[in-house]
Amino acid sequence: MYPITIPGRVITLRELRPDDAADALAIVGDDRVTQWLSFDSRDQAATVAMVEGAVARAQLTPRNEYYLAVADTSDRMIGFARLGLTGHQAAKLGYAIGADHWGHGYATDAARTIADYGFRELKLHRITAAIGPDNAVSIAVAKRLGMQYEGRLRDHVYTNGAWRDSLLYSILSPEWSTTAG
Repeated sequence: MYPITIPGRVITLRELRPDDAADALAIVGDDRVTQWLSFDSRDQAATVAMVEGAVARAQLTPRNEYYLAVADTSDRMIGFARLGLTGHQAAKLGYAIGADHWGHGYATDAARTIADYGFRELKLHRITAAIGPDNAVSIAVAKRLGMQYEGRLRDHVYTNGAWRDSLLYSILSPEWSTTAG
């Protein structure tokens, strides 16, 4: 089932490629973006390693994650979306869009597209998202997907020199088919 391309409403999700490293650096090397993520900004070497690792893991059988590029109409990477498979029919959702592309609905479309793939194609039962408490935009994305707030994970991630809580959101497959799909 490799490689995967999944059309969204305004974006396309596709496999990461080694030539995405420069575009990936514009995302994960930007403090405006990584302040909301579970890791600090990355330099060029770390970004290349991240992309190469995602490319290698995409070819594993069985696959344990779907770390996909969010591509615009010109096939340029403007973000990423990820489903990390965490157990029996469960996955963690993650996504980021480059700061220069904020405000166009790309995060919502990417998250909706990958979640739909998770439920419909991977037959997942549960998808969760752990979001920083101050990340109002990402919380709004989770709510638009029909995700429900489950609680606060205290000191969940260490990023930007400090421990940070996360708010846990989730959606189950029966809820997806009736509300967001």
